[in-house]
Amino acid sequence: MAIKLKIKKGDNVIVIAGEHKGQKGTVKSVDRAKMRAIVDGVNMIKRHTKPSAKHPEGGIIEKEAPVHISNLMYVNGKGEATRLGRKRDEASGKIVRYSKKNGEIIK
Repeated sequence: MAIKLKIKKGDNVIVIAGEHKGQKGTVKSVDRAKMRAIVDGVNMIKRHTKPSAKHPEGGIIEKEAPVHISNLMYVNGKGEATRLGRKRDEASGKIVRYSKKNGEIIK
């Protein structure tokens, strides 16, 4: 069974550890089973590919490799990194994510 993660697709994040520390980007996809996320423009790798329908020329293609979730931190609207929490919203009764730095609810 996959674990519930606080980082989701579409979140703005910053890399807080590793070779790409300090780089910011948007999460393209999340693999909950492996606890990894693909972040736009971070951890770029080169793949040598044969010609195919998708890439008729083939050659060297540059793409993003997954980054472990523990090395990512959510960036709020002001551009500062913050930890995330989950709590029940009083108005709707649903569980929502919120910023632990300033308490604002994340949509």
